[in-house]
Amino acid sequence: MASTGLRTALAAGMAALLLTGCASMGYYWQSVSGHLQLLNAARPVADWLGDAQTPATLKTRLTLSQRIRSFAVTALHLPDNASYRSYADLQRKAVVWNVVAAPEFSLTLKTWCFPVAGCVGYRGYFSEPDAMAEAARLKQQGLEVSVYGVPAYSTLGWLNWAGGDPLLSTFVAYPEGELARLIFHELAHQVLYVQDDTAFNESFATAVERLGSRQWLDSQASAQARHAYAEFDGRRQQFRALALATRRELEEIYKGKDPEAEDKRSLSAIKLIAMQRFREDYARLKATWGGYAGYDPWVARANNASFGALAAYDDLVPGFEALFESEGRHWLRFYDAAKRLARLPKDARHNALKTQTPSTGIPHG
Repeated sequence: MASTGLRTALAAGMAALLLTGCASMGYYWQSVSGHLQLLNAARPVADWLGDAQTPATLKTRLTLSQRIRSFAVTALHLPDNASYRSYADLQRKAVVWNVVAAPEFSLTLKTWCFPVAGCVGYRGYFSEPDAMAEAARLKQQGLEVSVYGVPAYSTLGWLNWAGGDPLLSTFVAYPEGELARLIFHELAHQVLYVQDDTAFNESFATAVERLGSRQWLDSQASAQARHAYAEFDGRRQQFRALALATRRELEEIYKGKDPEAEDKRSLSAIKLIAMQRFREDYARLKATWGGYAGYDPWVARANNASFGALAAYDDLVPGFEALFESEGRHWLRFYDAAKRLARLPKDARHNALKTQTPSTGIPHG
């Protein structure tokens, strides 16, 4: 059996392969060292609960997290493994910072390709300054860029032998419904992950988180937790609807346009009007939220890159939710159906989800 130090180093090396791939040595090293620091900071939840120095509020959250983790296995049939049974205090606001980029007149994201993970429309950094430096380089290439903090990421189950993905200080204090959503989302990536198809992967995990969190709240949560989640999720759904409407408007503006042949000033003016309308509509929506301002930073920085990134998490979710219904709301049958979809060519699996209704299913075979 490998020593703890060797096991951790090997785990970090594997994480680098998951996160980096065709990258410079500098990027490779920041991935290795960043994940290594995370693993070294993680301790079993039982150790934190048994430590007299652990704050009572943290003990309460960790206890809740383990109830959610057990529910993920028994009710949602998500993987029963080492992930989310340890905890790490990172003492920073995000675990990684993702960089996304898109051209001036397109919502198509720049992609980077990695082993195992395949090609994805973002690049992650464990250091915010490193992410900002990469953003600056991309802006010099004429791209619109967005940098955002990520509270968690999945190593797709590849590192469960080394302790799995830990609970993190970046999200453990989330409201109950949000904590459940995040744990279910990240575990869903261990059920199904397809190379080179971010939209499919993220939409599947988002569908699992939404369906699973409803089940958790309905059967396990207090009335207070359900009310808090309904209020929070209501704002989220309203904001998503507004942002997705603007994304569709931008897609129509750019559709069939050749920036080299078009009058760029006219195209920029039309784009500017759409963006201004989005911010005005947001201001009116925000006024109904009783002072909640959580989306202000996103709106202030909104550009093609941030609107382009929305597609990965939303476009195919309705199809997955309909698939869940068509499989009788049976989790294992739903996972099997999603895996059958994953074996289809990319366009075919996307089209199948876009035409999915609760009365249809995915053919066997």
